[in-house]
Amino acid sequence: MSLDPFSRRAFITRSAVATAVAGTSPFWTPAARATMPMPEATGSLDKNLDAYVASYMPAMNAPGLTLGLTDASHTLRTAGYGFANVDQHVPVSTEHLFQIGSITKSFVALVLLQMRDEGKLDLHKPVLEYLPWLPITESFGPITAHHLLTHTSGLPDSLNLFSSNPSVRLAQGFKPGDHFHYCNAGFDILGRLAANLDRRPWRACVQARILSPLGMSKTEPVITTASRPRSATGYEIYWDDQVYPRQGKLAPAPNLVMDNAAGCIASIPADMAIYLRMLLNRGKYSSGRIVSEESFNLMSTPHIKAEEFSPTASYGYGIAVDTLDGHKILRHTGGMVSFASSIHVDLDGGVAAFASINAMQGYRPTAVTEYAVRLLRASAESKPLPAPPAIANPEEIDNAADYAGTFTAPDGHKLVFATQGKRLTLVDGDTHVPLQHAGGDSFISTMESRFAEYGFEFTRKTTDSTKPEETKPKPPVIEVTYGPSWFTNASYSGPKTFQVAPEFAAYAGHYRSDGAWAGDARAFVQKDRLMLSSSPLEPIGNGLFRIADQPWIPDTAEFLCIAEGKAQLLKLGGADFWRIEID
Repeated sequence: MSLDPFSRRAFITRSAVATAVAGTSPFWTPAARATMPMPEATGSLDKNLDAYVASYMPAMNAPGLTLGLTDASHTLRTAGYGFANVDQHVPVSTEHLFQIGSITKSFVALVLLQMRDEGKLDLHKPVLEYLPWLPITESFGPITAHHLLTHTSGLPDSLNLFSSNPSVRLAQGFKPGDHFHYCNAGFDILGRLAANLDRRPWRACVQARILSPLGMSKTEPVITTASRPRSATGYEIYWDDQVYPRQGKLAPAPNLVMDNAAGCIASIPADMAIYLRMLLNRGKYSSGRIVSEESFNLMSTPHIKAEEFSPTASYGYGIAVDTLDGHKILRHTGGMVSFASSIHVDLDGGVAAFASINAMQGYRPTAVTEYAVRLLRASAESKPLPAPPAIANPEEIDNAADYAGTFTAPDGHKLVFATQGKRLTLVDGDTHVPLQHAGGDSFISTMESRFAEYGFEFTRKTTDSTKPEETKPKPPVIEVTYGPSWFTNASYSGPKTFQVAPEFAAYAGHYRSDGAWAGDARAFVQKDRLMLSSSPLEPIGNGLFRIADQPWIPDTAEFLCIAEGKAQLLKLGGADFWRIEID
């Protein structure tokens, strides 16, 4: 589960490919890497996978990783790698709990599909008829369980279903069914719906309907402090008010207590292998069925395109539906405050994999589960084992020269970028600051320097070429921004002064939430637009803005409590961020 409304897309994009810094992290020194705790490998498949994981973890700055593999009949392997606690040098064991995050959503779907099988739930009946007290508005049309299960309700991806202001309602941004928009609040609603229909709390509902029947005896249905002694230590970004390079410093995360059905399950790899095996068998397990064949078909139907998961992915009920090497697969990821997880379920090949790491750095271990499934399938088909996927270095980019040169701000300040082979650096006096490619035309500093607050966002010249995107050359870079600062090169020919709405001055500033999911937010004026992080804000009125990468996006930011000409409160993603004057 990822609850940051302006970073989720970046998280999923980065998990789609295994991009990494070559080298070592603060804890994966050469000596530590040589003594990395590793499981015993008994065959060529295990050895190939272990060798890949041994390279992947230091490259991705992952403290520890847990793994579960299964086919349709039995668990093939469980394994632990690296450290459950870095400072105490505790190796990951297969008994350590890892938080699975949004993979919980597939459990929610199965519980509700059970209720459908029992005649207790109509998936196409307005959810307000079941839960009339929900704090939502339906200006674009009634919302059903089907819409919530497929992330097509039109509701924003809120941190919380309920606001600190009791009068606030989650408002739709589009007609239900028209768009895929990932919505954790929707699965919070579905968990409450399940509890309402079952007349018991969500934790008891999922325990009785999924965990106990499958024999997932060591899985926790909700995250509490009581389970902390069984858990791997989770790690989060140390400087959470700065951009984070892949090899950045991490810190142990504080306690998390979580009962939100959008992502509240913690499990071990053996239990997850049992769960994946049930999915491979289309809802069947040793003592019967979790859901009917018809309901499983509904779950695994590609209801709507979901390119956030991959260019070929769609979304079913609580799970993504995709293809891998021509096979139909079910897949999902999970992002918590300090854990990141992935599953791949090859329905046609009859094999599946689960992996989780005990850190949150913006990616998921998707590359591990995908490679594991390819290995398992090749072994089952008596084919040569595939080579491991390449682990790319984001400090290297083929077109680094596109961004080199001198860029000048309207006040005369300059930024100078230089190349060293495929590497781009920022020339800061006598220092060359290495930059890490962060996707598209974006880069971030890899050093603890004065350029750690924002990323560098380059912009190319607009063209009206009618050539297909894949055949036309990229237009030249003409601008770069660093937060509110704007710079142009000699090729830029547009305006250099802009009319700024006067009220934007009240909203710009540094805001912070002490909630586990929230952290820092910076609003600033860039040219004539108000920005939040790298996202433009589109005014709606009275301090309310749409986070506007698409005109139908329902996510909003609202600036409130103006005092001495400055907003003191930013409401974002259902969380309260308060202005701080520390910069």
